[in-house]
Amino acid sequence: MRSYRTLFRTPEFTPFLLSFAAHAAAQTIGSLALGTLVFRATGSPLLSAVSMFGPQLAQLLGATFLLSGADRLPPRAALTGLALAFAAGTAVLALPGLAVGAVLAVVLAQGLIASLGGGVRAGLLNDILPKDGYVLGRSVFNMLWGMMQVAGFATGGALLVLLTPRACLLLAAALYVLAALGTRLGLTARPPRSAGRPSVAATWRTNALLWSSRPRRLTYLGLWIPNGLVVGCDSLFVSYAPGAAGTLFACGALGMFVGDVTVGRLVPPTWRPRLAVPLRLLLAAPYLFFVLRPGVALSAVAAAVAAVGFAASLVLQERLMSLTSDDLAGQALGLHFVGMSTLQGVGAALAGTLAQLTSPATAMTLLAAGSVTVTLALAVLDRPEDRRPAVPGTRPDAVPKPAAMD
Repeated sequence: MRSYRTLFRTPEFTPFLLSFAAHAAAQTIGSLALGTLVFRATGSPLLSAVSMFGPQLAQLLGATFLLSGADRLPPRAALTGLALAFAAGTAVLALPGLAVGAVLAVVLAQGLIASLGGGVRAGLLNDILPKDGYVLGRSVFNMLWGMMQVAGFATGGALLVLLTPRACLLLAAALYVLAALGTRLGLTARPPRSAGRPSVAATWRTNALLWSSRPRRLTYLGLWIPNGLVVGCDSLFVSYAPGAAGTLFACGALGMFVGDVTVGRLVPPTWRPRLAVPLRLLLAAPYLFFVLRPGVALSAVAAAVAAVGFAASLVLQERLMSLTSDDLAGQALGLHFVGMSTLQGVGAALAGTLAQLTSPATAMTLLAAGSVTVTLALAVLDRPEDRRPAVPGTRPDAVPKPAAMD
């Protein structure tokens, strides 16, 4: 599938995409409002970064207990319930007088349940689209995410001039409700992809199987670590340029959009595997120049150029799917999203700590250097034979039939 026209003619793809758009807008506006609220209350770069990106840390715990649900729960019901839970949590964050500790508890709880959402959504996309349409479909989702970030951060920045952060959080809660309605009304009910109930045992068993393959391990690490360190750089925008954070986030989202259009639509499939390393290097390199403490205009250009490199995730997700059987697609992708989100949370916490001890510009430079180093190390370890897809018709990831207790 190489045509957007064919993609949007696929049944259920459009309502699925629109529901995700509402969810993305809610997350973007809500995170900027929350980060601003916490920074105004505490003046701490660390707490501001953790409030925006800290929920990702809780996704590691969610991966331990909940991730098997990505293939073992009805996807429409799961996504609807998750959106409503986010709406309730965001409304709680808007309560006046809420202590910073309570704020962090709520956002960590949101991160815990979000660990399930990425796998359910990615697995459902894999079901809706034919195999040759996954990369194009995923790139459209990423492009939409970029556009919603551009619009959301720009709109959120403008709204924060006119409204209080708490009012913006209530708007985000309403958008989560809209996402729940879109999922419930726009998608058909599907049975779970795999038999058995979600359980800790099933989650651990399948995660261990996925991690046991060296090619998949290297793919997961390439998806997680360079990305997480660069998101740590992004998490310091509020403390680096408090009056222009929305602009920096919006420029980064624009760069992400350009990268996804280029890789998902314009680059031939045979060329994509060669771009994994160059794109990950591009993701980090512009942040090395923050050692010079550039002004807002140059910082915005650097953020936009760097964000083009986020398209490396498309290349590596395609490799991951080629190495994984269909019945484990939801949990395999869910493990990717959880690991990526967790490393993003770690990157944000590390960035905030370094900025607290030095400065936001110095912290960005150090994290970018770390991302470049990891990318080069993984490139050395990645043998050509690791990139070969599974033989068609085989089930390299077959797992034992779940026990009755699952």
